[in-house]
Amino acid sequence: MFKTLLIANRGEIACRIIRTCRTLGIRSIAVYSEADASARHVRLADQAVLLGPAAASESYLAVDKVLAAARETGADAIHPGYGFLSENAGFARAVRDAGMTLVGPSPETMELMGSKAAAKARMEPAGVPLIPGYHGADQDDETLSAKAAEVGFPLMLKAAAGGGGKGMRVVERAEDFAEALNGARREARGAFGDERMILERYLAQPRHIEAQVFADNHGNTVHLFERDCSSQRRHQKIIEEAPAPGLSGALREALLSAAVRAAEAVDYRGAGTVEFLVDGDEFFFLEMNTRLQVEHPVTEMITGLDLVEWQLRVAAGEPLPLNQPQIQANGHAMEARIYAEDPARGFVPSSGRLSALVFPDGERCRIDSGVDAGDEVSMHYDPMIAKLIVHDRDRETCLARLNQALAASFIAGPTSNLGFLQQLATAAVFVKGDIDTGLLDRDLEQITGEKTAPEAVLAAAAAFWLDAAGTASSSSNPWAIADGWRPGGAEAQRLDLECQGMRWLIDAWPGKDGVRVCFDGQDAALPVRLTRLVDHQYSLAIGGQSRQVQLFASDEAHVEICLDGQRWAVSRHRRFEAAEAGGAGDGRILAPMPGKVLEIRVAKDESVSEGQIIAVMEAMKMELAIKAPFDGQVSQVAASAEDILDADALLLEITP
Repeated sequence: MFKTLLIANRGEIACRIIRTCRTLGIRSIAVYSEADASARHVRLADQAVLLGPAAASESYLAVDKVLAAARETGADAIHPGYGFLSENAGFARAVRDAGMTLVGPSPETMELMGSKAAAKARMEPAGVPLIPGYHGADQDDETLSAKAAEVGFPLMLKAAAGGGGKGMRVVERAEDFAEALNGARREARGAFGDERMILERYLAQPRHIEAQVFADNHGNTVHLFERDCSSQRRHQKIIEEAPAPGLSGALREALLSAAVRAAEAVDYRGAGTVEFLVDGDEFFFLEMNTRLQVEHPVTEMITGLDLVEWQLRVAAGEPLPLNQPQIQANGHAMEARIYAEDPARGFVPSSGRLSALVFPDGERCRIDSGVDAGDEVSMHYDPMIAKLIVHDRDRETCLARLNQALAASFIAGPTSNLGFLQQLATAAVFVKGDIDTGLLDRDLEQITGEKTAPEAVLAAAAAFWLDAAGTASSSSNPWAIADGWRPGGAEAQRLDLECQGMRWLIDAWPGKDGVRVCFDGQDAALPVRLTRLVDHQYSLAIGGQSRQVQLFASDEAHVEICLDGQRWAVSRHRRFEAAEAGGAGDGRILAPMPGKVLEIRVAKDESVSEGQIIAVMEAMKMELAIKAPFDGQVSQVAASAEDILDADALLLEITP
């Protein structure tokens, strides 16, 4: 076994690998950029080496700097994690040439499977089903256009060298093909340095099912069952689970057997994931990821195995710890990816300091995170905060446990997707296991909907704030009790609350046994009592009924309340505070997120149409097209391509 392992990555996956290193007694070496100088993976590792500036190209992607760090620290192996250099064949070759071991497959296998086109060519003779399409070497515009016509529309454009949704476009009509091709090529060139494309028949509502495979240097190849990763937005996975629900025994066996054949066909070594699209009773090869997957914990939870340990043992030349009959799956597991992003603003990334970070703990709940409270979520990298993983005896109980765990979680600082994850986990289509890969992009409102905060949520917020202000104080000094008492009786305190963009005025009368609240326009007041049970868990009694809620306060004016599987953010406006301007229609186009301007597509005095793309920004690995909100004329251009902007910085101004 290795003595010293350099981890060529950051964040959650680096922390995850360090955990296994400690178990095996391996010395761990972290690398970091200037932006990550105080990051959690740096704090956890036995030693850490600075690579360079925040830009990944000058730090985490700088092969020479990573190798220099490995030599400097005496590392005998390098684990690339996922992302960055994890599927870079050139890096794998450089590690081998330097006399060190890369924890992963050979450079030749990585190079082969890193090309979607080459991978498909190798899968066909191995009997692995393929989606009809074109993956040839001729990348001329006319050739691709002609092949697209042969495949038929709608079709899928994909970066031949890519993954993770980069360089992908669904093209509905022939007349949209040229623009989609240009956009996909640009994105692929920026992400992978390779603009080659492949074309595939578009499957309208497929499921994304992937098989975890492992192979060693002794001729052994096994699978560790499958995962369902169908809940996706913009090709980015949100909630993954294992095993995949609703697969027939015959389909599961055929898919897993095909995954093993795929690994054997390319002489695979180490951990790999063979991804398939499942359409009814058919399945088709999608790609093979030659690395550890983000969602590997759900496989660990159902098998009881440490996949990072298996990776290290195989890389060190040991045989697989178990053969196929010895690998058993037990129960059901789910993983929810918690990101710093704002669902209400189109899921744009968020950044900033994590002032509070609350997660549940327990035997069947696991948190994999690369940050602690007080850390920064940087605009320079992927905005993942944590992965929340749960396990139970079957899917129904596992889903209930997931909902409980999400409700017990809280993040203050950057906006997070916790509320959206709760909406998804309680949506009827997810509960039934009927999600396909395009549902969330096709019909997001089916998951989120237009929801008005229940009166119970607003009543709980009112009771909390009155109690926090000391209105229910047990002080013996009557002048210290802020209960609104006046000669002739207590006077109501008026609370101005906002939730989901709507404002409520609530009159509240505090007392020894709780408060009475009356919503604007109502005649009768409701008796409300909020009692803290433990940590953030409360009992909420309204009238004669009681229920439990989770309540989190980020500051004196903002609380989040979880009730019946849904999360509500409630804000309190101070007296005489004006309602916030809506912003719509004023023509000021602001940066929706901190990041880099890729393009400004219009000029001053140019006429624009509603919905026209006027700028493109990039941050945290996501590209966002910014559109004109109405017809008008550009009166000001305040930014240029390559500018680095803060959120809400002025981009353009349009006069209606």
